[in-house]
Amino acid sequence: MHARLRRHPARLIPALIAAAALMTACGAGADSAKADRSATKVTVTPAAGSKAAALGSRIAVRATGGQLTSVKVKDDKGAEIGGRLAGDGTSWTSDRKVRPQTAYTVRTEAESTDGEKSAATSAFTTERADKVNKLTNTPAGAQTVGTGMPISILFDHPIAEDRRAEIEKALKVTSRPHVEGAWGWVKDYSGKDRIDWRPKEHWPAGTKVSVKGGLAGIDSGTGGWFARDYDFSFTVGADHRAVIDVPSHTLTMYEDGKAVGTVTGSAGSPQDPTRGGVHTVRSKNAAETMDSSTIGHGDEWMLDSKWVTHLTASGTFLHSAPWNKSLGVVNNSHGCFGMTTADAKRVYDFLPVGSTVEVKGTSSTTKTDVGNGLEVWQETWPQWQQRSALK
Repeated sequence: MHARLRRHPARLIPALIAAAALMTACGAGADSAKADRSATKVTVTPAAGSKAAALGSRIAVRATGGQLTSVKVKDDKGAEIGGRLAGDGTSWTSDRKVRPQTAYTVRTEAESTDGEKSAATSAFTTERADKVNKLTNTPAGAQTVGTGMPISILFDHPIAEDRRAEIEKALKVTSRPHVEGAWGWVKDYSGKDRIDWRPKEHWPAGTKVSVKGGLAGIDSGTGGWFARDYDFSFTVGADHRAVIDVPSHTLTMYEDGKAVGTVTGSAGSPQDPTRGGVHTVRSKNAAETMDSSTIGHGDEWMLDSKWVTHLTASGTFLHSAPWNKSLGVVNNSHGCFGMTTADAKRVYDFLPVGSTVEVKGTSSTTKTDVGNGLEVWQETWPQWQQRSALK
């Protein structure tokens, strides 16, 4: 009996150890299974590790088995990418589409249905665009312009018809004070695509204007992709305008609606009448050579002029014409309004880029195309609104 009692514990010990080990193993498996059930699965699209994620998509984050508590996305320049979290907390979508050849880092935090918290980081890089579309904005940033100035955006490459609405939506104009206006699509005199924003009426003097173009990541069609956003601002100066009365050979300057001076000159001849309507001063040049070949008159003349104020892109200018001995008497120019050098300087100084010049009493029946300069005032407000891709 005593011998058997001494041997019995020896036989039981391995069994007990094995049983304990089995229970321990079962316990670990249960905890692991519980962890698998309680952990939130977070999926990021484009997929982590992508080296050439497709363009044209937004960044999407989805949680399974829980909710997202934080999503932070940055590009390779450190800029944060905004987005919207769904009401149920299970998905997040970026406000913007991904840009070409850009690296993004997505950091997420989530909480499972069992209250377990987790965090993860995902990174990917987008593909390179075959062609990048850029733009040139007028006015340039920080300029002070006249009260008739439109916002004009000229694109490097063509804009497909079916891409215009999205591009127009991405362009935002704000001003202090608020001014009503609208975007309109224009074919520039150069043949390139353009979109202009004009106020319904002239800007109030002193208006501060800001333009933001959230274009990065938008496909312009055959013209390629936009790779960056745009942000510029300008100020509207004093209300300076001019009116040319062709029959009386005069140009009268107005400030805040009051006449402040009149000069005499010569408008276009009956054969080349000055274009009518309201023109916008698009640029100015203190000295310029007038070349007849640029307006279809061959090599008839090559004359040096000063204080040149440009209206249309096709060659309607205000300028000095010291060679003309009939200033103020006969309208005999080739469409411009010529003046003495002193009067041309006076007009040049008075009219900033963006101010307007109305031509009255001309025999011209040619309607100036909006793209022939900054000719947005050639159309009525209802006509202009029809140019929007969102009409």
